[in-house]
Amino acid sequence: MDTETQAPAATAGAADADAALRVSMYEKQVKIYPRAVTGWFAGWRWALVWLTQLVFYGLPWLNWNGRQAMLFDLEQRRFFVFGLVLHPQDFIYLAALLVIAALALFFFTAVAGRLWCGYACPQTVYTEIFLWVERRIEGDRIARMRLDAAPWSAAKALRKSAKHGAWIAIALYTGFTFVGYFTPVRTLAASVLGSGLSPWEWFWVLFYGFATYGNAGFMREQVCKYMCPYARFQSALIDADSMIITYDRGRGDPRGSRSKKVDPKAAGLGDCIDCTLCVQVCPTGIDIRNGLQNECIGCAACIDVCDDVMDKMGYARGLIRYATENGVQGGWSKRQMARRALRPRVLIYGSVLATVSAVFVATLSLRPGFAVDVIKDRNVLARPLDDGAIENVYRLQILNGSERTRHYRIGASGLAGLTLASPTDATVEPTRIGSVPVRLVLPLEATQAVRGQSNPIVFEVTPLDEDDAKPVREKSTFFVPR
Repeated sequence: MDTETQAPAATAGAADADAALRVSMYEKQVKIYPRAVTGWFAGWRWALVWLTQLVFYGLPWLNWNGRQAMLFDLEQRRFFVFGLVLHPQDFIYLAALLVIAALALFFFTAVAGRLWCGYACPQTVYTEIFLWVERRIEGDRIARMRLDAAPWSAAKALRKSAKHGAWIAIALYTGFTFVGYFTPVRTLAASVLGSGLSPWEWFWVLFYGFATYGNAGFMREQVCKYMCPYARFQSALIDADSMIITYDRGRGDPRGSRSKKVDPKAAGLGDCIDCTLCVQVCPTGIDIRNGLQNECIGCAACIDVCDDVMDKMGYARGLIRYATENGVQGGWSKRQMARRALRPRVLIYGSVLATVSAVFVATLSLRPGFAVDVIKDRNVLARPLDDGAIENVYRLQILNGSERTRHYRIGASGLAGLTLASPTDATVEPTRIGSVPVRLVLPLEATQAVRGQSNPIVFEVTPLDEDDAKPVREKSTFFVPR
């Protein structure tokens, strides 16, 4: 064949390949039927399922000082976290928590990969719960595959309806609990029973319930593979010394099925019997024997099932295990791999995480029980009185961060002769912001030297309910016209 003939053929072949690629990118998603698995890591995963859900579902019902222990009251702009009462100006603590969460993610990923995804991520947790319901009603992997492939019948419709009914009940209660963090949950429960939910409460119960139902019941691994950004940047956080789920290719290959009585070395085989159970239990449907992939969420289900197979075959465990890339290639022991965990990037992440966490805890514990904000009257900067004295008007916003009524004494200094012409005592209700009008007066004889000037002064607010409480000082100005 000449060159002119080959060129069109090559072009046509490339076009066919491109067309095939475009078709495959838009093909229907193949449903994954994860097989049930038991073992050490499955036990840990379920322990965290129980722990996270006991915390999530239980916290709204826990009382603290006569009110809900965890409540984010958006209407009153108060946020109760056990003994803490936070206000919108305390959102710096939320920013600090997000920074700590990001640093923790960097640290644990560098050490041992996607631990968060595999054990505590809400998507993983609720997928485990929904899969458990599905298995109880429809059976394990093969039974579910047969049921989906079978024609519709009364028995199939009954099983599907029961499954979806259970899913919807879990999802709606999850949405109800979520809203219970923003509306007192007991009030919310009474409203549900009396059909008295507000439109916004209905919206968020249904929205969060629908998101749980859709993500855990249908989208499942697609959330982890396509929607979660973590899978995309995990490769920048791990290195060859990170403990990840690894298939020992040197020990397992060449793969091949065999009888338990066959000596693999004599047969020229590795320890992998090519049972594909590691693929069948994977919630994202990958083959870990092809190496670490973006889709791997680190759930370790493949480790549990492979160890079980190794036990039955009489081989040593650990064909699939937590190990490092360098460790597998170099044949290192667990101690050698653990020693490499304390490498520079991990030490840096750990040091920054510990420092930021310590500063956060210290700042939160030393946070004063009240705060003061001084607002000067902008309409009238200064007002001359009948006797020639000058008056300035202010408004003090006193935040009472405690859950008791507090009494405060107000004082001002900074100019000789400056006096308080309004009451010096103020009372603020629990967890409220008291707005206190304050009038300061400077006598005529004291104004001569400071006319036409904006003079710095200091307000001092002292709590009267605590003997050792420190006053809060806030700066402002006192204006004297010409």
